[in-house]
Amino acid sequence: MGISVLLQLVLALLFGHLYDIRIFMATGYLVGTGQNPYIAQDLSTIFHPSFQGMTTVGYPPPWSLVLGLVYLLTYNNIPNLLLYNIAIKIPIIAANICLAFLVAHVLNRLGADEGISRRAWTFLLFNPFLLYASSAWGQFDSIVAVLGLLALVLLWEERLSGSAILLALAISFKPTALALIPVVLVYLRGRPFPVVLRFFALFWVSALLLFVGPFVILRWDPTPILQHWNAHFVVGGGLSFMTFVELLRNSYELPGLLWLVGWVWAPALGIAAYALKPGARGLLNLLKNSAALILVFFLFRTWLSEPNVILVLPLVLILTSLGELNPLALTFIWVLPLVFSVFNTSLAQAFFPSMPDVMNRLLQLSDAFRTPGLVLRIVVVIPWLITGWWIVMRCLRQRRVPEEGAQP
Repeated sequence: MGISVLLQLVLALLFGHLYDIRIFMATGYLVGTGQNPYIAQDLSTIFHPSFQGMTTVGYPPPWSLVLGLVYLLTYNNIPNLLLYNIAIKIPIIAANICLAFLVAHVLNRLGADEGISRRAWTFLLFNPFLLYASSAWGQFDSIVAVLGLLALVLLWEERLSGSAILLALAISFKPTALALIPVVLVYLRGRPFPVVLRFFALFWVSALLLFVGPFVILRWDPTPILQHWNAHFVVGGGLSFMTFVELLRNSYELPGLLWLVGWVWAPALGIAAYALKPGARGLLNLLKNSAALILVFFLFRTWLSEPNVILVLPLVLILTSLGELNPLALTFIWVLPLVFSVFNTSLAQAFFPSMPDVMNRLLQLSDAFRTPGLVLRIVVVIPWLITGWWIVMRCLRQRRVPEEGAQP
């Protein structure tokens, strides 16, 4: 584990996505100095000339609050961008470590032998895609993954209050975890109505406090959020089935009535949830349902960023470790997004903090071969989509065997 932590710290210090890290640094400064992080400002005099003309953070308040605390503890005292860069990654690295231990714990609870659990633990500690998308890139999907997986474990253990709060916290960090809501609803089907009502009442109250509370308490103006609430649903690209849009239109925006396609994920989730078989209480079934619905959500989105895959990676790893999925599917689910990042220039942009000249040369090279790069993105996305659908069908079609109740 120590080697993994050291490796992640080195990656965290030297690398960071050109767009995301600057946004996170600016957000930390604005929150730490009592300002609204959802209103764009020119911070070139605070940090660097490249911080001019940036947009605002596009995530709910919890991550912004974490960034504000990081700023106060680091850059506010020692104004060094590399130190600030690595400090932003510390919560993410901690989440990566926790995720590895949690997956090993889940495998042990499901009866896997120590060797299998150990291999899964090692896989997450040194997985190239996970470390790149989190410790190097700076995205925090591993925080969402560990909160979501822990919420599922607590649900299975009948610790419903803790599960409801953690699920709300996971979604409030990144709404990519919202696909777990119908999974929980199906899992609780058949329970006494007061039990279900209490779970979702606590969930919605927690979500409301996490989403709205900071705006009220800190008096942040929510207008920019309300004006762009559907920003992720009117664009096409990334690992999604609409990745060809940029090649055809030289733009990410969905033209005309194609914005309706950006909402196909909603009925798709409903249909997939209806296909789930209620009544199976085992943790294995719960994980299968979660993997299936998260992937349905991802596969029907018109925009999917590579780091979002981290949310489903531990679920696929657990199912593969238990022989429920083909190991080739696990390989494809993380290798293809990593390859996609090369053609998507995400990997090139990660050189921003410490090697900007290298980044600029790589971006110039990408511009010179832009059209072939866009074609290669499509070539990489197609097998990724096929793999995702294979996993969905495998999880939904397999016979659900009722398992013994939880033994907390």
